[in-house]
Amino acid sequence: HMQLVESGGGSVQAGGSLTLSCTASEPIYYDQCMAWFRQRPGKEREGVARISIGRGSAYYADSLKGRFFIIRDADNAILYLNMTSLKPDDTATYYCAATRSPCNPTAFNDMQYWGKGILVTISS
Repeated sequence: HMQLVESGGGSVQAGGSLTLSCTASEPIYYDQCMAWFRQRPGKEREGVARISIGRGSAYYADSLKGRFFIIRDADNAILYLNMTSLKPDDTATYYCAATRSPCNPTAFNDMQYWGKGILVTISS
């Protein structure tokens, strides 16, 4: 049972940047998929970005393209989310997720494993 632990959250002023990390308790393999989701206050959880471990191909929520970047370090089983030009509306709990299935090329997969989440607060 894979465990995922997020780190790097905190408070940032609008316009700033922040990078989240997610460390997996087990190796991550070529045919697996990992992703970041978030839940903003009063809203449902939504997909942020996902990446194919082997190919490195990424998929982003339309509203976040060009500001958020997902990166994987397969050798060390670490997933990153680099967030730039942050807005107060990006305030949310961010979750790391993984599945042992290949990524869906055009959408967010159903994930098998989830981190506990980490809070990111953007002040105006």
